[in-house]
Amino acid sequence: MYDFAPTASADKATLHADLLSAATALVAGERDAIANMANVAALVWQYLPDLNWAGFYRLVEGELVLGPFQGKAACIRIPIGKGVCGTAAASLATQLVEDVHAFPGHIACDAASASEIVVPIVHQGRLIGVLDLDSPLTARFDEEDQRGLEALCAAIAPALAG
Repeated sequence: MYDFAPTASADKATLHADLLSAATALVAGERDAIANMANVAALVWQYLPDLNWAGFYRLVEGELVLGPFQGKAACIRIPIGKGVCGTAAASLATQLVEDVHAFPGHIACDAASASEIVVPIVHQGRLIGVLDLDSPLTARFDEEDQRGLEALCAAIAPALAG
């Protein structure tokens, strides 16, 4: 049994460091990518406040396919290059979107989402998928979140490569 608990009063950097530590411990030694995605999605949901969706889209046969997540039901398939997730996958660059309504071609799976961050997950030069976080708050995510989530994705990428 795992007992990971975020520190309620932690600053954002500490919160991301604790999340990284918990996630790497959780995926250590487990080879099943889906199980690892499920546990990491649950950890992100538990650790980071003000989210309405947290999860993964996996690269499957040239498109992003819904993976494990926490939140409301979501879009199942996203073409590469479309929406925030598809743009992150196509560019291999994190997309930090303060206002999703201002993002050209945003795909609205949940009308309550106001901001989003999507981090591509790359292992040995190959795109595995993306980590997608949505919030009902405009400008919920910042550069500190980006650094923390990029470090998280880099650390867990080998455990998600399958």
